[in-house]
Amino acid sequence: MAFASSVKEIKGDGNLPKLVLTSTHGEAEIYLFGGCVTSWKVASGKDLLFVRPDAVFNGQKPISGGIPHCFPQFGPGPMQQHGFARNMNWSVVDSENVEGNPVVTLELKDGPYSRSMWDFSFQALYKVTLNKSSLSTELIITNTDKKQFSFSTALHTYFRASVTGASVKGLKGCKTLNKDPDPSNPLEGKEERDVITFPGFVDCIYLDAPNVLHLDNGLGDIITVRNTNWSDTVLWNPYQQMEACYRDFVCVENAKSIMENGISQDVLFNCLPNKRIHHLIEKVQLEPEQSWTAIQHLSID
Repeated sequence: MAFASSVKEIKGDGNLPKLVLTSTHGEAEIYLFGGCVTSWKVASGKDLLFVRPDAVFNGQKPISGGIPHCFPQFGPGPMQQHGFARNMNWSVVDSENVEGNPVVTLELKDGPYSRSMWDFSFQALYKVTLNKSSLSTELIITNTDKKQFSFSTALHTYFRASVTGASVKGLKGCKTLNKDPDPSNPLEGKEERDVITFPGFVDCIYLDAPNVLHLDNGLGDIITVRNTNWSDTVLWNPYQQMEACYRDFVCVENAKSIMENGISQDVLFNCLPNKRIHHLIEKVQLEPEQSWTAIQHLSID
């Protein structure tokens, strides 16, 4: 297909196809493998996203960094960690310039690989818009099957940061599931802090999170994370489990987890017997021809 003038496709790392979105205000890069945004540069040239130094670009292993997709499963469960969307090739179905801002839409459909893990027909559309001082994504999941299905999903966003100076505001009062110190037995609680920092290992789910958060990346930038229809937020930093790079990023993830009685899907699969898990999660379903939409909007002042 012909691309808009502000969008071009080139060979990226590992010779994988990569889209480059360019405007007078900055640049973004998206790998078609995994539909993964790997770079968001603002007008100053600073990249606000982070790709881990151990990331592999071989078209088989998910790209570790940027904004990976978790679909149709967020976290562990009956299929591979975080599902299959980050392991598949997405296609470009549209590109345009909107008032000088590049916009691309990617598509993912079911195939033999996805059906080997999750036997449903679906369509995922992922619209990425590079605006002045912002990067927006819109994810639309449509059930194209003749039967109902359930799913969970997340954008596992890696932000470039100085972990000792990074902090997040806006989560005070949220119910939490803290996976430190024991990921298999999360501690239920309530966030009491106005400012959340990353002093060590952090892996915490914030249930029914607000639509606006503020990340201070410790590098002089305040990033506002706005969302529509993402119900939960996850903060993650692996600390010394990733000695080579944990100091250089934090993850602030928008998630839509399957919930039942305040328990998220990834916790259910870790902590409850399989029969009980199946009974709980089968109640959350998308009917045939129904769609679900969620938007993430990242911006700096």
